[in-house]
Amino acid sequence: METFNHNLSSLFSQLGMNSSKEFIESFLNEHHLDQHEQLSEASFWQPSQKRFIKESQDQDADWCEVIDQLDALLRK
Repeated sequence: METFNHNLSSLFSQLGMNSSKEFIESFLNEHHLDQHEQLSEASFWQPSQKRFIKESQDQDADWCEVIDQLDALLRK
């Protein structure tokens, strides 16, 4: 079985976004989630990005750990 070690940079790339450290820091400073808001339902995602996040979480995919990390960072 092959395992993957994804990070924020690879997640942003997978979502079709700039994956530079500077962009990710800027994104985290500009976007936040409310207490009960689901990451996959956040208004700042495109429909395909929402779908990827939701499907990854529903399927407990390799991306789940880094998606959870992004979720936590957006709640700070």
